Amino acid sequence: MIARPAPSSLLFEPGRIGSLEIRNRLVRAGTSETMAGPRCEVTDGLIALYETLARNGVGLIITGHLYCHPRGQYAPRQTGIYEDDLIPGLRRLTEAVHRHGARIFAQVAHAGSQSRVPGNLPLAPSPVPNPLTGRDVAGASEDEIQEAITAFAAGARRAFAAAFDGVHIHGANGYLISEFSSPLTNRRADGWGGSAEARDRFALEVARAVRAALPKHFPLAMKIGFVDAVPGGYGVEESVPRARKLVAAGLDAVEVSCNAMRLASDSAKEYVAVDRRRALADLLLHRVFSDPAPEAYFLPWARALRAQVDTTIILVGGMRRTETMEALLRNGDAEFIAMARPFIREPDLARQLAAGRRGHVDCTSCNLCLMHEGHHALRCWRVPRHRLLQHAFYRLSGGFRTSHQESLSAVR
Repeated sequence: MIARPAPSSLLFEPGRIGSLEIRNRLVRAGTSETMAGPRCEVTDGLIALYETLARNGVGLIITGHLYCHPRGQYAPRQTGIYEDDLIPGLRRLTEAVHRHGARIFAQVAHAGSQSRVPGNLPLAPSPVPNPLTGRDVAGASEDEIQEAITAFAAGARRAFAAAFDGVHIHGANGYLISEFSSPLTNRRADGWGGSAEARDRFALEVARAVRAALPKHFPLAMKIGFVDAVPGGYGVEESVPRARKLVAAGLDAVEVSCNAMRLASDSAKEYVAVDRRRALADLLLHRVFSDPAPEAYFLPWARALRAQVDTTIILVGGMRRTETMEALLRNGDAEFIAMARPFIREPDLARQLAAGRRGHVDCTSCNLCLMHEGHHALRCWRVPRHRLLQHAFYRLSGGFRTSHQESLSAVR
């Protein structure tokens, strides 16, 4: 049984995305898990992770990015949705979540030139080195572009067949849709680039294809990159009009995030709301004399979206206090509060909040979990404390460096 929340808690009022009712406003944001099997199929460990979140009261789970085409795989052991043989495993995943009354959206993605998979042939709009990885790429042909659009739609069809409650298109954080959207990575002068309107086209074609592949009232959301974190990129003056077109194309909700990135911390800021006391308590000695990073760091972009587009907003990005979460809902800045790293450290966080817990979550946004992406299965590396020693040993023994060098030698 989920603890009954206090009547005044806005976090535990039901919400809606399109036709779908969700039991509360807490969303486990899409999180890279490194827990798939050899063919990138669902594993028992991945099911256990999701079932734990659902059993402990989260309203909606957005999966880690499910790659829809073999060339769109981001990292080893990333879960796939690229062929029909994967549907039975994905259905086991949704069944586990539904047993406990939660909802689950399939986040359908294509990594584009940001792929870190050795031997993979990445796809990109233009021959521009990826801002995050530095990987060299060739520009996509017309046939390759159409193949990618078709792959997104096929992934959405598989999500429906696997009994997901909705589809969430990944259009942010430097992946393929991001790359077509940004003037930094899209240098084309044809119908796919050369102006803001032309850069809209790939995202719009994907959204329309996915919408057409799903039943009319099946929920469809999208994670949109609103600002490039790389100098010279675009901002809300370009992304908000693009979001308006995407909503008109059939989106029921928008998750607000960043676009092109140079660092993983561009989308996952470090040490959010970590003051001196919390730094000491969590052994972050290098942060004792540093100011806390601000919460809700994507809020200005969400407000720009709210001012011009009528849509349901899922706000991710550094909500670390219950007071902040409730204020965002109360002020109408968002309909749903999404968190990733806090649910890694505390899978039972929703249950605790429902029981009346107030104040800070335990996560201190150290990003050790991100460092181990593609190396180890998803976990918090700060608790239990012996994991800090395991992390230190792996780092000092060259584990990260060796893996990175192997990837570079295979993809350059």
